[in-house]
Amino acid sequence: METRELRYFVAVAEELHFGRAAQRLAMAQPPLSRAIQQLERRLGVVLLHRGTRTIALTEAGSVLLQEARTALDAIQAAEHRTRRAGADQPGVVLATKAGASRELLSKLLHAYAAEPGAVPVEVMLCGPGQPESLLRNGRADAALLHRPYDTLAGFDTEDLHTEHQVAVLPAGHPLADRPHLSIAEVYALTDLPLPRWPRHDGSYADGPGPQVRDHTQLFQLIALGRACAVVPESLRTQLRDDHAIVPVPDAPAVTTVIAWPPHSRSKAVADLVQTATRL
Repeated sequence: METRELRYFVAVAEELHFGRAAQRLAMAQPPLSRAIQQLERRLGVVLLHRGTRTIALTEAGSVLLQEARTALDAIQAAEHRTRRAGADQPGVVLATKAGASRELLSKLLHAYAAEPGAVPVEVMLCGPGQPESLLRNGRADAALLHRPYDTLAGFDTEDLHTEHQVAVLPAGHPLADRPHLSIAEVYALTDLPLPRWPRHDGSYADGPGPQVRDHTQLFQLIALGRACAVVPESLRTQLRDDHAIVPVPDAPAVTTVIAWPPHSRSKAVADLVQTATRL
C-alpha cells in the first residue's frame, strides 16, 4: 500500500462520504472512488458498504482505518523528529492538555531548567486528546497524559500522580450540598447532561450534552446550568464561586503520566523524564 492510498482511505472512512472526502483532499471524486476500489481489489476485501445514500465501514475497513492512522502518524513522526534532530538549536517539545496538571507542569519546568545541560522546553497547550496525537505524529517529544482518558499503548510511560474525581455542578443545584455522588447519579442528571468532547477525527458523538472543546468553555456552560462534568480533583483551582464540587468516590481515579516514544534516544527527553519522576 502507498501512503497516498492510506490518506485517501482515511479521508473517506472519517467522512463516510466520497464528495466530502474529495473536497477535503482537494481532488475530484471519480479518481478517489477508483483509488478506493483499486485498494479493495489489491487487498481482496471489501472496505466500505456502499448504499444509495450512505456508506459504512466493514469490519475490514475499521481495522484498516486504525492501522492507517498509526502508519500515517509514524511517517509524520519520522519527518518531524528527523528535522528536530538536525536543528541548530536543541530543545524538547512537551505536549499537555491546557489547564490539566498545572501545578505539576510548573514544578517540572522549573526543576528541569535547573538541571545541568537543560535545553529549552517548548510547551504545547492543547485540547483533550491532542497531546496523545502530537506525541504519536512526532510533533511532540514527550507528553503529560492522563489514564484512563488517553490511550498509552505504544508509549513508554512513568506514573507521576494519581487523584480522585469530583462532580462539578452549578452553585445552588439541589445536589450541590450532598457529601458525595455516585457516577450513576451523575449520569442520571437529565437537567445537566454530560459534555461531548471531540473524537479523533474532530466529530462529536450523538447525545444531549453540549459540544465542548476545552475546560474554559465547559466550566462556563456548567455555571450557566447547561451541563455538569466529572473531572480530576486538581481542576478545582479553575473553578469560581458559581460552581459546586461534590466527590464521586466510585469514579475511576485519574493518573497523570509522562509519556515518550519507546525508541527515543534523546538525552534531553531522558533528563526531563527523570526530573518528572523525582517530583
